[in-house]
Amino acid sequence: MKQVLYDPPGPKAMFRHRWLGALVLALLFAFLAFVGVCFFHSGQFNSSRWYVFGFSAVWVQIAVALGRTLEAFALAGVLSMALGLALALGRLSEHPWLRVPVTVITEGFRAVPVLVCMMLLYYGLPVVGGRVEPYTAVVLGLMVYNGAVLAEVLRAGVLALPRGQSEAACAMGLSRSRVLRLILLPQAIRSMLPAIVAQLVVTLKDTALGYIITFPELLYFAKQLGSQQGRPILQSAFVIGSLYIVMCLVLSGLVRYLEGGFSVEVQRPLLDGDAS
Repeated sequence: MKQVLYDPPGPKAMFRHRWLGALVLALLFAFLAFVGVCFFHSGQFNSSRWYVFGFSAVWVQIAVALGRTLEAFALAGVLSMALGLALALGRLSEHPWLRVPVTVITEGFRAVPVLVCMMLLYYGLPVVGGRVEPYTAVVLGLMVYNGAVLAEVLRAGVLALPRGQSEAACAMGLSRSRVLRLILLPQAIRSMLPAIVAQLVVTLKDTALGYIITFPELLYFAKQLGSQQGRPILQSAFVIGSLYIVMCLVLSGLVRYLEGGFSVEVQRPLLDGDAS
């Protein structure tokens, strides 16, 4: 089948692909070498710039900041998925009295930047007599924005499915809510899982915006480290940035693992009790 759908490259194409690959690798190594030379001449590899990471207390504080970041991300991710599912179902409703307000709310939440939501919650509520903690402002800001984006992702996944499936299910006597729950939503989530993962990664990285409203997460602690003796700004950015990269890779790997199990569940036929 692969031979039919894809014509293997010939000798000239293979030579061209290898030459382009070697050129890209050479340019990449040249860029990395240039950056390394610049860092060396500017003294970024000196021990005086890295001494702060030799204290165990610093790594304990990094672990605490990492825990706060993961805690905010976990709660914001769950709430975003719940809000996105609710908004997607509202936008897919056949009733205009529900669909129109939900559409306005979704577009409004999606149009407001995450940082603006956080600042409105943290700095704006005290003006009208309210008050929230930085952690609450970060979680709610992430939930509002990412929930609206995930709602559009789920809605697009449902609308991309063939209409014949929902029409056949309705002809069998299933209500529209059961069609969405048993047939359309599982397939939409499965097909849009890469987009959902990408948005969850954005949610994880957007927790760094909390440092602006004094939420003590990783970036907030990295800023404090950068102000220590020797000004290890780049070193703090490297360490904290590496932690963000590891977290994003772990999240992507976990979702890929869950994707395999979820695809098996989607492929199972409907039970006789559900189809009745």
